[in-house]
Amino acid sequence: MNVNRLICMVVLVTMFTSCGAVFNQPVDVKEARIGETSAVTERLQNLPLPEEPVVVGVYNFRDLTGQYKPSETGSTFSTAVTQGATSILIKALEDSRWFVPIERENIGNLLNERNIIRSTRQEYRASSNPSEPQLPPLLYAGVLLEGGIVSYDTNIITGGMGARYFGAGGSTQYRQDRVTIYLRAISTSSGKILKNVYISKTILSQALDASLFRYVNFQRLLEAEIGFTRNEPVQLAVKEAIEKAVESLIVEGVKDDLWKVKEGEGIEAQLIANYDAEKEEAELTKLYDRKFIERNYSNSFGLSMGTSLLSGDYSKQDVGPLVKIDYERNVIPSFSLNISASAFELKSGENYSQKFVGLEANAKYLVLPNDDLGPYLYGGPGVILGLNGGDVPDGMSNSHFKLQYGLGLEYMLTEKLGLKAFAEHNILFDDELDYVINGKRDDHFFNFGLGVNFYLGKSNQEKNN
Repeated sequence: MNVNRLICMVVLVTMFTSCGAVFNQPVDVKEARIGETSAVTERLQNLPLPEEPVVVGVYNFRDLTGQYKPSETGSTFSTAVTQGATSILIKALEDSRWFVPIERENIGNLLNERNIIRSTRQEYRASSNPSEPQLPPLLYAGVLLEGGIVSYDTNIITGGMGARYFGAGGSTQYRQDRVTIYLRAISTSSGKILKNVYISKTILSQALDASLFRYVNFQRLLEAEIGFTRNEPVQLAVKEAIEKAVESLIVEGVKDDLWKVKEGEGIEAQLIANYDAEKEEAELTKLYDRKFIERNYSNSFGLSMGTSLLSGDYSKQDVGPLVKIDYERNVIPSFSLNISASAFELKSGENYSQKFVGLEANAKYLVLPNDDLGPYLYGGPGVILGLNGGDVPDGMSNSHFKLQYGLGLEYMLTEKLGLKAFAEHNILFDDELDYVINGKRDDHFFNFGLGVNFYLGKSNQEKNN
């Protein structure tokens, strides 16, 4: 009972200490506050100043998705994304200090008001002030900004996990949506589309809960539950995507000499270099934050260290050290051939201890050949040879043929260096590995290890460059 209570307390303490939302529950009315900013807002506000701000007109930055907010209770007429994206865009243009936005969304109201001023002045000018000047002309835009919110995809990723033990447990669930916008700049003198940028932003929703249901004494039931749900506001996601689009539009325009940085070419070069690095990273990253890597290297060498575990006729099983080196030849991006040499020790307490060297040949299949993190499968024949040949009992051999298969996971630290972890099952064709013949099952052993792969040569991308 004490152990179970301790487990329950650990679960509850973990919930309270790891979830900041628990201590920030909305128990009172909140006052109005200035709108939130993001990292993109700060970058936009810290951009270098232009030689001359560009006068731009934004007629309407529309919601082009036509989607309504999903509801579990039935249909709803509330839209999935904000209908005020034009106001968000104008605010982003103002924050950047690169553009002078002029009123075009409700220009009819502006023209009506100017007509009222003009007619009022004409009516009362003769009696009050005959020399009163005319209204100044309106600014006209050299560039029009068009586009809109083109997509709002819900539930592109959903999932969760949980565990429960003797009435105590917890679970977590998550959902990811995605909003996509396009923003283009158009020359009012020629109608030419100067630039068109595309930005997407994911929207995360999370739910976390823990509960306890347990009899602590006779007819005494303890029930406790805690949890929270956090939904990223769609409006803030749209705001961040629009601000990122404005930032990209500015840098793309600097690259194409549409506008200039006030500080000179050195700041321009640094701005473009940072943007190109970010763009290259984005081009390698696919939909589900999967980074695309073209690693068509022809050869690689690997070094691994780990442990070996005997599964033989002795009841006690101890782990022994393992060292392995291997060479791999790539055939196609997802398939390669591998040869390896290893040194390891198998032990079963004080009854058995034997050091071996092994040689293996494997065929390897990489499940996700273009991801920075990918699982792989391999298998093939091999042979092992014991090093203390004089201690072998009469009639038995210290060399064995085997088949091995395994699975692993590799993470690319750089384009030519990968970190790997693997687990391997080695099957022998005899029962003499531990020098005891007992039962019908042949001896076998397992290898577990961590290692690195060094890739040699050039990828296809480097060869083309």
